Amino acid sequence: MRRAPYVWAALAAVACGVLLCVLGWYGASGERFTARQVPYLASCTVPGAALIVAGAVAAAVLLSGAMPEVRQEYAAPDAEAPPVSRLPHAEGPLTHLPGGTLAHRQDCPLVLGKPEAEPAAGVRDLAPCPICEPDFPSRGPEPAERPAHGPESAERPAHGPESAD
Repeated sequence: MRRAPYVWAALAAVACGVLLCVLGWYGASGERFTARQVPYLASCTVPGAALIVAGAVAAAVLLSGAMPEVRQEYAAPDAEAPPVSRLPHAEGPLTHLPGGTLAHRQDCPLVLGKPEAEPAAGVRDLAPCPICEPDFPSRGPEPAERPAHGPESAERPAHGPESAD
């Protein structure tokens, strides 16, 4: 990666920040009352200071050489490694964590290495894990929709302005 354009952009941000601070100071110095100095501080000096800090941090990171490790960490996976969906699935019973609501394959990263994981056989109301996507047995037909509970579905008394007496 060529860092030169990014370093120059960071240094330009620092230069713009310094320019804004100088303009803010010059504008505020011509005003006698504090109330008339505040707009210069808010519109020039504070953004200028933010640009100086942001540009200095960016330049320091770019010049320190920390970027190659970060870029390598988030680089695209090797072409040799198969996609996750093509990896072989772990055979064996599904597992779950006590008190959990998901059923996992044994190689799922959410339960891998956890001694409290136990077989999910016979445990009701477990949903399949969205990460490991186990082969989950069908739950059967979905139950019919239940009526909503709440103030809008409750029966209203037969008195009041709506009732026809």
